[in-house]
Formats: sequence, structure tokens, C-alpha cells
Amino acid sequence: MRKRHSEGHRIKSIGWLRAAVLGANDGIVSTASLVVGVAAAHAAHANILLTGVAGLVAGAMSMATGEYVSVYSQSDTEKAALNQEREEIKTDFAAEHSELAGIYVRRGLDLPLAQEVAAKLMARDALAAHARDELGISDANTAKPLQAALASACSFASGAALPLAVVALAPQHVLLPAVSVAALLGLAFLGGLAAKTGGAKILPAVIRVTFWSALAMGVTAAVGVLFAVAA
Repeated sequence: MRKRHSEGHRIKSIGWLRAAVLGANDGIVSTASLVVGVAAAHAAHANILLTGVAGLVAGAMSMATGEYVSVYSQSDTEKAALNQEREEIKTDFAAEHSELAGIYVRRGLDLPLAQEVAAKLMARDALAAHARDELGISDANTAKPLQAALASACSFASGAALPLAVVALAPQHVLLPAVSVAALLGLAFLGGLAAKTGGAKILPAVIRVTFWSALAMGVTAAVGVLFAVAA
């Protein structure tokens, strides 16, 4: 008996994976850098914790707001394009059929077959066919502003919770190295997880994210030290 062919492509997960990892990475890096900078300035433990909490809340809201506005703009653009396409199909169906057939010809079909495919797809749902193959809009990638905003806020907060937990639990005298090490380990894990899920090489991804994150925390710590010296 012939085995049923099935396959899965990791490229399908790139969209949500990128958003989730980006949000969590940003949460870890920004909150850890903020905490490290304040700790380097010799602030009191309670003030460092308060700073971290404020950074988490502000960062999550900023991510949510930015993502909502961005995706809502994308959604408006998609709606305008669909309305235009709907009107063109209504007023000049034959030209839209030729346009869709031309797309299939450029993808490798012979003209008679391309015309037949275009005719069948437009008979079933002309707008959906043009949205998918001409505009690149489908149900899978349609902009969803509220969903994107909530996902960004949650991913940022989940990342920011790591350095914040270390601040809450670590003694004052080991706070700075503890936050730095925990943040870099968390970032290395996220970088490796993203690479593995996406089918990329793990080591380069881990090195890349840890290097730039360490640089960010180092610069912020230097700023904190300068303020402490100036004070």
C-alpha cells in the first residue's frame, strides 16, 4: 500500500515566531539593560525593582500601541485594495480575467490552461482569487490589529519578567552580574529556539543575539556608572 505523502514547511511558522521572539527579546534586553544601568548607578534595591516594573509596563504598552497602529494601517491598506479590486471586477470582468491568467502564465502555465484556471477560480470567488494571487492577501496573513497588539504586549511582558524576577530574588551585591547572566542565558535560549523552529543554524543565532544584547547592557551600565560618578 502506497504511503500517504505529507510534508510540513517551517516557513509557515515564521510570522508568529518572529513576532513572539522579537517581543520577548525586546522585553529581556530593554528591561535588563534598564535594571543594569540603574544598578550600576548604585540605586537602592527598591528603586531598581520599581524601575524594572515601570519598564515592563511601559514597554508592553509601547509594543502594543506601536503594533496596533502599524497593523491597523496595514489593515486599512488591504481594505482599500480589496475595495478597488471589487470595483474593477464589477466594471471590467474580462480584463480582470486576463490579468489573473497573465499572473498564472508568468508562474509557468500555458496560456490556455492559465485562462481555464483563472475562469474557474473567478467563477467560484473572483475577489478571493485576485486577493490571493494578485494582491498577496489571504486569510492566513490578513492584518489583525488587536490580536497583534495583544501578542506583542504579552511576549514583551513575558521576556521582561525574567530580569525582573532576578531583581526581586537576588541580593543587592550580586544584582548586576545576576541580571546580566540570566538575561544572556534567556536570550541565548530564545535565539536557539527560534533558529531550531525555523530550521536555521542554532549557533550563529545564539552568538548574534547574545553579542548585541551584551553590548546593549554594557553601554547602559556604562551610562549608570557615569551618573554615579557625577553624583
